[in-house]
Amino acid sequence: MAEFRMPSLGADMEAGTLVEWLVKPGATLRRGDVIAVVETQKGAIEIENFEEGIFEGPIAQIGARVPVGAPIALIRRQDEPAAAVTPGAPASPALEGPPAEAPVPPRMAEIAVDARQQPEEPVPLSVAASPMAAEVAPERVRASPAARRHAADHGIDLSLVKGSGPNGAIQLRDLEGMESRPPTPAAPPVEPVPQPMTGMRAAIAAAMARSKREIPHYYLAHRIDLTEAEAWLSNFNTRRDPAERLVLGALFVKAVARATRKYPEFNGHFTDGVFRPSPVVHAGVAINIRGTGLVAPAIHDADALGVPELMAAMRDLVGRVRAGRFRSSELSDPTITVSSLGDRGVETLYGVIYPPQVAIVGFGMPVTEVRALEGLIGPHKIVHVTLAGDHRVSDGHRGALFLSHIDQLLQKPEAL
Repeated sequence: MAEFRMPSLGADMEAGTLVEWLVKPGATLRRGDVIAVVETQKGAIEIENFEEGIFEGPIAQIGARVPVGAPIALIRRQDEPAAAVTPGAPASPALEGPPAEAPVPPRMAEIAVDARQQPEEPVPLSVAASPMAAEVAPERVRASPAARRHAADHGIDLSLVKGSGPNGAIQLRDLEGMESRPPTPAAPPVEPVPQPMTGMRAAIAAAMARSKREIPHYYLAHRIDLTEAEAWLSNFNTRRDPAERLVLGALFVKAVARATRKYPEFNGHFTDGVFRPSPVVHAGVAINIRGTGLVAPAIHDADALGVPELMAAMRDLVGRVRAGRFRSSELSDPTITVSSLGDRGVETLYGVIYPPQVAIVGFGMPVTEVRALEGLIGPHKIVHVTLAGDHRVSDGHRGALFLSHIDQLLQKPEAL
């Protein structure tokens, strides 16, 4: 009997809330089947199974907040006898279940993160209505226009002046020789209202703080001429429908993935004081979720995919992430991350490595520059590429060779 445990979906995750079971006891499971939905600070995530067998039943209650690594269900192998499991029974004191009367949370489609939703704005402070507002305003002081202007210019309180005009109206002569009152003190500055971080921003903060605390980063930058890549891309897209056309980002991800074959020290995980290079390349692609933060889920086997297949995988991934639907393996599997802020007009970016990965490659906005090439001067499209590497695993010499190899690959896009 195997225990299905709460998976770790990133270096910043400590626990997840069980939202929904997508299989029933007795269901036959295969590797890769989605069996549950767990809500984390990054949204509602579909959890995949990696055990062949029969779903014996849940251990954790719906709504329970379960620590990473704690069992939440049992999976029976085909040749094992069935075990008596009480559905919904808590597995250990570490599980925190909701009160008995708590309603069952909605299905994933109802709780999925809305990428377009903006974080809640704090309620602006307002002055409470005072009981004095209902009182009758005092009678207007009688004064000539000239007297009112003089009083306003010199800060004189007309209610304290006895007038000599008709019906006690204050005249300009009544104000001669009077000293102005002290100026009204300025109101104290309003303190800004603290804005607490959203769940995702808190998760990002924890992961990035850990990264800068534990990983000795080094940074390199390189400029790559995209003239050949853009010409090939333009020619390719003229023969394709809009839905099948490629963008430079697909070439960038493919070039990085291919380059790790020659320089494997940039592809893998550093855990328990040891670097473990990965035999596969699962390229994490940084995706902005409007108003909440970003995630970098994996495109599996990015080095083995053709560029059109890689482009299709990117479109699918971006669409699902921005709708709040992505799988556990897509968050836990990345072996190297590729990030780009070119669509934001940034020419150069320096990323922070997401642990336990050991490298992140950043692409800026391609810009047109005048360059001399083989004795000819002309416009060339240039992109700034950066590498943040983990100095425990690689060094600047290897990093420079890695960036140079990415450059060489982009000069022959048809071979990618």
